[in-house]
Amino acid sequence: MLTLTAVRYLKRRVEKSPHVTAEELRKDLSDVGTEVSAQTIRRTLRNEGLHARTPPLLSPKNKTDETKLELLGPMDQRYVWRRKNKAYEEKNTLPTVKHGGGSIMLWGCFASAGTGKLQRVQGTMNSLQYQEILDDNVMQFVYYCRSHLHITAIR
Repeated sequence: MLTLTAVRYLKRRVEKSPHVTAEELRKDLSDVGTEVSAQTIRRTLRNEGLHARTPPLLSPKNKTDETKLELLGPMDQRYVWRRKNKAYEEKNTLPTVKHGGGSIMLWGCFASAGTGKLQRVQGTMNSLQYQEILDDNVMQFVYYCRSHLHITAIR
C-alpha cells in the first residue's frame, strides 16, 4: 500500500509527464526507498482517475477535426496517463511523422464468410479500372462465400 505522499507524487508526475511508464514510476519510488510493483502503481493511478491509454497521433493540420493513423512502431507499447475526455490535450498526444509523401490505394471486400483479395489500385481509379477490379475479384469472392457458407451449413 502506498502512502498519501507517494500517491501525490505519482499524480503530479503523470500530470506533468503523461508519457512516463509504470515501470519508470516504480523505479522512481524504489530510488527513495518505496518498493512496489508496477501493477500496484497502475492500480493506484486508475483509482485516482488516471488511465493508461494509447495516445492519438496528430499533426498540426489535423489537431481539430481528425486523427491520422500511421505505422510508427509498437503502438501497443506506447501509453499516456490521462483523465477521461483529455485525449486531445497537447501533452497527451503524439506528433505524426512526415515520410516525404506518397501513398497507396487498396481495394478489398469482405463478408461474414471471409475476406476477398486485396487489390492495389494504380494511380487514380477511374471507371474502367474499377470495372476491371470488380471483374477480377467480385465473382471469385462470391463463389468462395457461397461454398464456404454451404460447407458451414452442412457441418
